[in-house]
Amino acid sequence: MAIEAVIFDWGGTLTPWHAIDLDRQWQVFAQIYAADHPDGGTELARRMRQAERDSWARLKETGASARLTEVFEAVGVQTDHPGHQAARVAYEEFWEPHTYLDPDVPEVFAGLRERGIRIGVLSNTIWSREYHRGLFARDGILDLIDGDVYSSEIPYVKPHPEAFGAALKAVGSPDPAACVYVGDRVYEDVHGAQRAGMRAVHVPHSDLPPDQQVPVEVTPDGTAHRLLDVLTLVDGWR
Repeated sequence: MAIEAVIFDWGGTLTPWHAIDLDRQWQVFAQIYAADHPDGGTELARRMRQAERDSWARLKETGASARLTEVFEAVGVQTDHPGHQAARVAYEEFWEPHTYLDPDVPEVFAGLRERGIRIGVLSNTIWSREYHRGLFARDGILDLIDGDVYSSEIPYVKPHPEAFGAALKAVGSPDPAACVYVGDRVYEDVHGAQRAGMRAVHVPHSDLPPDQQVPVEVTPDGTAHRLLDVLTLVDGWR
């Protein structure tokens, strides 16, 4: 069967894997938001980190998605607080170095377009569609993406079949057997895509912390040691 679409994960796939101090993201937010508090935001940062952990824990337990606004609500952060906007900017600046594209992405996307293959994105994320699309626009690839879905805007995260179904719909509802999913996580990406009837390509470079790993016995349909390998794999399947 011809390949009609290739759908990509974002973090660890379109962006290279980074080891990140996840406590620090909330510290930079809380230090500004709670600057007038006697502890300088230390307790708020701790509670925000715990709220984030609780949100991601739902992935393993129920498959339910989460949103950044829910983290704020869980700890009483108010979006109309005088320090909120500056704190949000600091939070996004913390993430800035970790959001840039893998250098192979423009060539891979151009190659898929030349082959008449649609390009999609499906990401488990607490961030908004607008934020992610802003990153793609910054890096000059937004106009190459035919459809994109973020778990923050749907009820479920990968590996739930409905998440992959939403991505297929976003790229034009092709037959899952004619689609390829590319991701760095065995459980969410390889297992999830194959269960949805798609081919799965594993990008095996992410050093996932133990609390983000879910043991599962699956074999990817292909392995991309660099993203350009996706074009070779797709050509073989075509």
